[in-house]
Amino acid sequence: MKINDAIFGAILAVLGAVVLVHVQSFPKIPGQQYGPGLFPGTIAGGLLACGVLLIVSGIRTRAGDPWVEAGAWMRSPHHLRAAAAIIAGIVAYMFLADLVGFLILAPILLFVWFVALGVRWTTAIVAAVTTTFLIWYAFYKLLRVPLPWGVLTKFAF
Repeated sequence: MKINDAIFGAILAVLGAVVLVHVQSFPKIPGQQYGPGLFPGTIAGGLLACGVLLIVSGIRTRAGDPWVEAGAWMRSPHHLRAAAAIIAGIVAYMFLADLVGFLILAPILLFVWFVALGVRWTTAIVAAVTTTFLIWYAFYKLLRVPLPWGVLTKFAF
């Protein structure tokens, strides 16, 4: 699928503007020249600037081309099933993560995604389990980001 840069630029510019407006409501820290809105505001300003540049670039290079053009993969049932599996898996994770838990749900979803993308079953199993463990270790142990335990809550460590 080919999408004109101006469309992505508009999305980035709107996102940057919304964040810039929102960070204005962050509380000020007494005695400091900057507060908690400095970093997100700087990033938002960069998004806004890049969005505007993409809009200008997309409009200049358009030259009669369509704004959105579907690629050949959009007519392939295999690719459409794979894309649907990924979207369905993300939605399933959103609704089931707290109930089931990351350590159970993530390898199942990764396995389904790998198989949908054409990976052999044995490779998919090993990759799903290994990837789940690496993600869990990086987020839960190293970064101290809590991941949902779900039915394994009594085993949380």
